Amino acid sequence: MSKNLTTRAEDYSKWYNELVVKADLAENSGVRGCMVIKPYGYAIWEKMQAELDRMFKETGHQNAYFPLFIPKSYFSKEASHVDGFAKECAVVTHYRLKTGEDGKSIEVDPDAKLEEELIVRPTSETIIWDTYRKWIQSYRDLPILVNQWANVVRWEMRTRLFLRTAEFLWQEGHTAHATKEEAVAEAEQMMDVYADFAENFMAIPVIKGVKTANERFAGAEETYCIEALMQDGKALQAGTSHFLGQNFAKAFDVKFANQEGKQDYVWATSWGVSTRLMGALVMTHSDDNGLVLPPNLAPIQVVIVPIYKGDEQLAAISEEAKQLMGRLRKLGISVKFDDRTTHKPGWKFNEYELKGVPVRVAIGPNDLANGTFEVARRDNLTKQTIIAADVVTYIQDVLEEMQKSLFEKALQYRDSHITEVNSFEEFKDVLENKTGFVSAHWDGTPETEEKIKELTKATIRCIPLNRAEEAGNCVLTGAPSKGRVLFAKAY
Repeated sequence: MSKNLTTRAEDYSKWYNELVVKADLAENSGVRGCMVIKPYGYAIWEKMQAELDRMFKETGHQNAYFPLFIPKSYFSKEASHVDGFAKECAVVTHYRLKTGEDGKSIEVDPDAKLEEELIVRPTSETIIWDTYRKWIQSYRDLPILVNQWANVVRWEMRTRLFLRTAEFLWQEGHTAHATKEEAVAEAEQMMDVYADFAENFMAIPVIKGVKTANERFAGAEETYCIEALMQDGKALQAGTSHFLGQNFAKAFDVKFANQEGKQDYVWATSWGVSTRLMGALVMTHSDDNGLVLPPNLAPIQVVIVPIYKGDEQLAAISEEAKQLMGRLRKLGISVKFDDRTTHKPGWKFNEYELKGVPVRVAIGPNDLANGTFEVARRDNLTKQTIIAADVVTYIQDVLEEMQKSLFEKALQYRDSHITEVNSFEEFKDVLENKTGFVSAHWDGTPETEEKIKELTKATIRCIPLNRAEEAGNCVLTGAPSKGRVLFAKAY
């Protein structure tokens, strides 16, 4: 199995596109801008889903489902929200097709025009807040802590598998609260949940912060975010959590009787992550040989490959492999025994290296005779011969160590690519030659933010939550600044 991958140094973008396809994660579909997520890619997404779903439920959230279609009139009720999504909306205008006059072609039936057009959901705030109006009368009905696993459509013109597609999978949380303090705490909590997931399961270090007014979610009063850095020095927004204030409650007239018996508008949040995380996973850890998956999210954590001549050797190796599989599975380790006779061991080694399986165990006749296993690690491509009595403990330790080392490697790269600058010349030089996050003073105005973006294509990724208050001067205008923000070119 020849990988023939373009190297990252040669063309990072091409390397990514080739790897997603060759590793059987996804491919382009017959619908422009939409992707087919293949079984191996979907298995990774399922593991992400399972962990996030567990974390959501541990924080008191419940899953529900709301319609894919949203009446167009709902979008006009929250002005900034409709402005944010208007250019990306897919619109349903008719509900029936008919056979053409030639008896063969299919065309839209002009008599089947909808009275009101329906928007294919780009996000669900409007339909959910229209629903919450029926659910909420009193403070006793609050809080509502709901999450939805769904697909959404945003009509992107320039697409890339996982990172930006016209349709993608995600989860969107939508909560309703009696007080501002509760809602802010919820938005911050979910940012922390996302950061926990990114760091402990994806092995991706992230920076927690808030977005500038220019970069906020449409309709939000504050957007909290986690920002990650890819191997090419570009940033990627890995998750967002929004404090929506009372904007949607006012737009949809969602009031409740508080404990004093007075009517008040409900306070809201929304938060989400998407299949974009799959792109982040690929770009953070993988190498020129293929995928590198953190063990916590790998669909197959261990693969066993037999090396044999003839049915007798295969039968003996299979018996040994079954015993090893049983011991590993008792520890919750996912394992596959690849006894296909249609492919040679070398081809299989190549395949599992490309697919990023963390640990590969090879068993041959010499291993049976010696009571050993050959164990190979995907992250550093090293091999060790381990005696049979120790192999399960060894594999368990290797998986734990790999998870930690992948995070540490990404953290070291990220931290070495956060550069403080004090002049615009330094700013441009770092962006062009070193890349990564540029820590610089900003005067706080949208105009300056836009001008820097226009001149450099870099955006303010976030105002870090842990930034030190530091008087300075804006890197572009020289006007006073209260502290540094992080700029970067981004996906």
